[in-house]
Amino acid sequence: MKLPVKAVLAADSLLGEGVLWDAERRVVWFVDIKRRRLWHFDPATGSNRFAEAPEQIGWAIPAEGGLLLCGLKDGLYTFDPESDRFIKLCEVPGEPAGNRLNDACTDPWGRVWFGSMDDAEGKASGRFYVFDRGTIRAAGPSGISITNGPAVNIDGSRIYFTDTVAQKIFVADLSEAGVGEVRLFADTGALFPTAYPDGPVVDAMDHVWTGLYHGSCVARFTPEGKLDCTIAIPARDITKMAFGGPDLSTAFVTTATKNMSAEDMAERPLAGSLFAFPAPISGFPQTRARLA
Repeated sequence: MKLPVKAVLAADSLLGEGVLWDAERRVVWFVDIKRRRLWHFDPATGSNRFAEAPEQIGWAIPAEGGLLLCGLKDGLYTFDPESDRFIKLCEVPGEPAGNRLNDACTDPWGRVWFGSMDDAEGKASGRFYVFDRGTIRAAGPSGISITNGPAVNIDGSRIYFTDTVAQKIFVADLSEAGVGEVRLFADTGALFPTAYPDGPVVDAMDHVWTGLYHGSCVARFTPEGKLDCTIAIPARDITKMAFGGPDLSTAFVTTATKNMSAEDMAERPLAGSLFAFPAPISGFPQTRARLA
């Protein structure tokens, strides 16, 4: 599918990630993990700025009380956009010192689902967790080198987990009671042998979108896990997509440059930018994280 894709912010991200729409503030939040930056971008005015995080920051999600809940290398923090202040909330029990947090989402009950991973991207020491009103517990697949997602569908009945190195996206049934048995949703390696599924997101019609690292595109899958279409992005390493704008019909996409050479950058000078395009299917409102 060919759509008009444009770079809306030259963020020069080493590892752009965690993009999402803040409906209350009408801004896009995203992070540059390796530069420890928490960005926000106003698509209506183009205004933007970043706050410096005390550690590598994997994600930031709007939460109760006007705060953001953030996943940093050493645990969960709150962030106050008014003061640019990070306050540590808790550590993730049992996480190895060499791990960091990577990607997250909320479900309709305000729980936050997130993954951990080996910061060196070698050991299979990552796993998934859920933060439920102050309590963290393991939930979902474990023994993963690079976790991505989770992503939850519109009615909260399904949750998707990505094992990036294995080139697989998994799905499980979800309810207020918890998560069910994990099963394979899509083997992206069979479709894109040299690309890796990164951050997923679900649209209002239950299609699953994923960025393709080293794939120069985002891919959309049907609810049955069949490839539906791809949309080319003028960067090589595509990390995450989110639906934003007043009607949630604009797709925002983060990208990375940390594994690109000078020659690679010469071929794709817009890499590291935040991109946007008109989404063929809109997203749906995201629930704020419940802190307690």
